[in-house]
Amino acid sequence: MYGSEKEFRLCSDGDTMGREPIKCEWVGLRDALRVFVLNEAGHQGSKHIKPLHWYVACRLVIEGGFRPEDIVPRPPFVVDSRNSRHVLRHDANEGGSGERTVLGGLKTKDVDVVVTKNGIGPVMAVSLKGTLKAFRNLTNRMEEAVGDCTNLHIAYPALVYGFLQVMRANREGPQVVANDVALSLDGQVIEHIRRYHDVLARLSDRDDVRDDTTKYEAIALALVDPDPPSEGIILPFFPEPGSPLLLGEFFQKLYMQYDQRFIYAAPALKTTTRRFAWDPESPVLGDPRLADYSPRLAHED
Repeated sequence: MYGSEKEFRLCSDGDTMGREPIKCEWVGLRDALRVFVLNEAGHQGSKHIKPLHWYVACRLVIEGGFRPEDIVPRPPFVVDSRNSRHVLRHDANEGGSGERTVLGGLKTKDVDVVVTKNGIGPVMAVSLKGTLKAFRNLTNRMEEAVGDCTNLHIAYPALVYGFLQVMRANREGPQVVANDVALSLDGQVIEHIRRYHDVLARLSDRDDVRDDTTKYEAIALALVDPDPPSEGIILPFFPEPGSPLLLGEFFQKLYMQYDQRFIYAAPALKTTTRRFAWDPESPVLGDPRLADYSPRLAHED
């Protein structure tokens, strides 16, 4: 294989001993982001960011048309193929856990969400970073993002690699130390985050395998409200309209680059690389959790 699944035995406060791995679940975006901003498991653990991994993995199936068994962590879905029809149904027992270890040009890298195609290797990957405080220390995040992207693109130039950064939008006030403030008293995003946005914008939108290996195919940045009754909702005013870092465009950029590299440029591989369109009668389409997703549907004759 091209990488191995790394299991995490997550308990409270990041303890990793003595329990079965937490399996990927079908979650909505706000539910995932609510867990992140509330961080009830404690900042030192990874439990607060895992639901966002699951959201991405599930979206790659429902909207992206990738088979769940090609994704780590494995989303809790099953595909029943009948002739040319592909029926997608939810099965909580099928959810998997962990990350995939991917061979890099300089070192191996444990990547949060990875799509792998048999005989080809990793074709799409998404790294997720969550920042709850210490926004003045974002320089380290910049260096890490560049290094991770370069490392994987050296080994896999065709890899479609996305980077999703979420931040808790702490508002300035007596209970928040200066280093942890994301929004000033007048509601403005602090300069450290704005500079971080500008750097990430320069690292996004790689659109050819011969382009700069330090760039991601897509990057998204989101500030998440931590305060009731809006906890888990993404702030709509930053990034501003026209920014290349809008979450609403993130997944479509990944799909477009995947299609260009692994389908249009390689028609001989289309039986392996094609993205499925789900039968309109698929059971998942009647699930209320679908509200956060735009399913990829087959056209009815």
